[in-house]
Amino acid sequence: MTTSFAPGLAFHQRFASPNSNSTEKMRIIPTAPPSVQEDEKPASAQPPACVIEQFTIGWICALQEEYQAACQMLDEELEPHDAETTIMNDESIYVFGKLGDHYVVVGCLPMGGTGIASATRVATDMARSFPNLKFALMVGIGGGAPNIAKKRDIRLGDVVVSVPQGQQAGVVQLDFGVRLPNGSFKRRGHLDAPPKALLGAIQEVQRRQQDRRKPDNLAEHIRRMENMLDYQRPPRDRLYKSSYNHQQATTDQTNDEDEFEDPCCNCLDEWLVRRRERNSFRQVTTHYGTIASDNVVMRDAKARDVHSSDENLNILCFEMEAAGLMNNLRCLVIRGICDYADSHKNDDWHNYAALVAAAYARELLLVLRKVHVTVMPSWVGEIRRS
Repeated sequence: MTTSFAPGLAFHQRFASPNSNSTEKMRIIPTAPPSVQEDEKPASAQPPACVIEQFTIGWICALQEEYQAACQMLDEELEPHDAETTIMNDESIYVFGKLGDHYVVVGCLPMGGTGIASATRVATDMARSFPNLKFALMVGIGGGAPNIAKKRDIRLGDVVVSVPQGQQAGVVQLDFGVRLPNGSFKRRGHLDAPPKALLGAIQEVQRRQQDRRKPDNLAEHIRRMENMLDYQRPPRDRLYKSSYNHQQATTDQTNDEDEFEDPCCNCLDEWLVRRRERNSFRQVTTHYGTIASDNVVMRDAKARDVHSSDENLNILCFEMEAAGLMNNLRCLVIRGICDYADSHKNDDWHNYAALVAAAYARELLLVLRKVHVTVMPSWVGEIRRS
């Protein structure tokens, strides 16, 4: 897998030196070209000092492309002066930053560590290292579950947000329930709903998105990565009928450069689902409802349709980490749709899907009022009780 980094983007770097002490002020991580030295910046450009206790929101990613997009959404990157001593026993790497009025810490699962258990470990470490965190956003990619019969027109590049619906709290853990003889799913246990303050902010985001008089803020956030070619919107969005499996390319096609640009070059267009062209005045379409979380990647169209059609579930999206957070911690899940959870699954839309999810997360935090976050209880107490 090839990973691209934006010119000038600096990840979490330590500033400790032999002469540093506990009163050293936070410094912005430089995003200027290497020729611009830190000591050349005017003193007025230095922000006030900050400490670990000021960070109230966690942003968790599972993949490198999600981590990259998350960091691009920060207004500035920061370095708390007590980071070295406060999180010395935490093996995770974090990026600290300011987004609007909020202090946000971005964490990523270790490479190869996707899944519910890995997400649980990272969230637990984050909560213990940052005692004043109020909630987390789980932001990244997922497999969409379009359902033509139910008029759920979910497409690649859309965003799905976990919100309570019916008997579900926003996320359902598929491997923590039972499939009944009549085909319906009965869950075991309970996953908590997102904090009410976040649900209120989501309503305001919806209102702004539906108001033609308002600017397209998500499109503006997406432009923060317009200089990164790997994160541009891919040209092809194809949904195949559930009964049609992916047709593997032949050996000759594998050696053809075009095959790498079109993983479905051997799949027949006659099996495509015919969909109307969208006439949306927004660059990103957002869906709200239930997200399914499982330790196994969903790439079976028929199984996808069973979960999507289940009246007790009404699944919009599939992913692999959220249940690891929501078992114990307050969390909202935001997923950009990168495939249709079928055998035609490929990586073409990964980067753009990660970008649109991060753009939505940024918009949500810009709408969310700081006072509503301040009054929330910190989640470190919940970790200690669990």
